[in-house]
Amino acid sequence: MSQFNSLAALAAACASLPAGDEAAAAAVRERQAQLTKPAGSLGQLEDLAAWLARWQRRAMPVLERVDVLVFAGNHGVVAHGVSPFPPGVTVQMVANFAHGGAAINQLAANAGATLKVIALDLDRPTRDLSVEPALSEADFLAAVSAGYAAVPPDCHLLALGEMGIGNTTAAAAVAASLFGGDGARWAGRGTGLDDAGLARKCRVIDAALARHAAVRCDALATAMALGGRELAAIFGAALAARLHGVPVLLDGFVCTAAAAPLFLLAPGGLDHARVAHVSAEAGHRALVAALGQTALLDLGMRLGEASGAALAIPIVRAALACHRGMATFAEAAVSGKA
Repeated sequence: MSQFNSLAALAAACASLPAGDEAAAAAVRERQAQLTKPAGSLGQLEDLAAWLARWQRRAMPVLERVDVLVFAGNHGVVAHGVSPFPPGVTVQMVANFAHGGAAINQLAANAGATLKVIALDLDRPTRDLSVEPALSEADFLAAVSAGYAAVPPDCHLLALGEMGIGNTTAAAAVAASLFGGDGARWAGRGTGLDDAGLARKCRVIDAALARHAAVRCDALATAMALGGRELAAIFGAALAARLHGVPVLLDGFVCTAAAAPLFLLAPGGLDHARVAHVSAEAGHRALVAALGQTALLDLGMRLGEASGAALAIPIVRAALACHRGMATFAEAAVSGKA
């Protein structure tokens, strides 16, 4: 049964998001000021410790349970040749995940995280977004609800990602509808398009934007008309994480575009989420900037499947290890700043 039975119910849930615990974040900053280091010398590691505390709502954060969720979906728009790979690759990669053969399997294990892959009606691709809405309201709400239900309430940190041939086209269309611009601004080469393929992808995105001009800047309508099941599920998971008090690491371009509607639906709607890395996909840097964020990593990656988010987990662990484990000036009998 769907968590949300109407767009109105979903919008209402997004409009009443709980705030973080500023007292917990302040306690972290107070401890950081006493640790054996010059003030601010650990840079973003200090910020990450406070971020964990704010959204876990505890003065001393923990990372005993870390989860990686990868949602997979197929897209009708691939009929236009917007990807050099056939849609069957989505199914094949889901099988590869199950057998432990993908990059995300290695990166999740390396990060000490539990990986779960959720395939969403792979035998039923979305409709062609350039000529009609990608998802019906019922299908959109079902996918959002699937993502929402997948988040363990007792998780301490959640990394989100996706798999879906053609989904960079959907992500570019969503970004353009939400933040302005056309296919040329947001489209990238995805899984390796040549120049002709990229031009074709831009035309398809522009056709989709023209077809769905009425939903521009309408966050939920855009996600339904131009997105996909895995994008909707990521949105649902990001919403659930906020309500459960779980900090989130977002992966690359598709994942960030999927979560972006929450940024527009409520003030501070994505404050509990950090963009883990800036993708080599053309539109991602602009999208990260539109969300007012700075990505934690910039390694030229564009794989998807939560790979960049999983790679950032050890950095968050390092931030917490320093915060929990370092001695204060008083404990170490080290002279503080004169």
